[in-house]
Amino acid sequence: MFLLIPAAGMGKRMGSTQNKLLLQLKGQPLLAWTLMAANASEEITWIGIMGQGYDFSLFQEIIAEVQPSKPVHLIHGGKTRQESVYNGLQALPEDAEQVLIHDGARCLVTPELFDRCCEKILHCQGLIAAVPVKDTIKVVNSDLIITDTPVRDNLWAAQTPQGFDVQLLKECHEKGRNLGWEVTDDAALLEKCGFQVQIVQGEETNLKVTTPMDLTIAEFILNQRLSTVSN
Repeated sequence: MFLLIPAAGMGKRMGSTQNKLLLQLKGQPLLAWTLMAANASEEITWIGIMGQGYDFSLFQEIIAEVQPSKPVHLIHGGKTRQESVYNGLQALPEDAEQVLIHDGARCLVTPELFDRCCEKILHCQGLIAAVPVKDTIKVVNSDLIITDTPVRDNLWAAQTPQGFDVQLLKECHEKGRNLGWEVTDDAALLEKCGFQVQIVQGEETNLKVTTPMDLTIAEFILNQRLSTVSN
């Protein structure tokens, strides 16, 4: 299975002036934890990282430190996540039929979740890892007045990995570029093109590290995992 990791953004909400995937979590950059999980997956065989050129030397140092047993390729990303994934798709080997896309900031993903998504995408056109929403969600207008309360039973919080048929996702990206669509994940492109996207049960610990508080929570989760392993 082929894996693409968008890693071209900046940590603005983290209050960082550098790529947030270079921030340290228990002595390792966030990207290193993501790479280690991907390398431990039984199904992933090829990894592409989309980043900005000025980060490539640091990415190469991380790759050298992790020493993955699978080939890792650095791919020039774009100004947005959508552009970065588009570039990543063009860099896939010609024999790539399915691909997983996983945000590097979700550094607590487990190899088991990668493998579940790898197995499921062989039998559908598109999928996303997701978990049921626990909180009551409110829809508000520009004046912060509540306009709707959706039924919580039908709401799921999207995560990554997301998996797709490569040719189908390329076609949806091309259509999105031609029509000027701006989306926050690749599943939305398939949805807008009228294709079904499956849900794969995600993991509560698979949080996206976006703020300093997320970094603190991630460290707590890792401490729990490492303590369990040592015991």
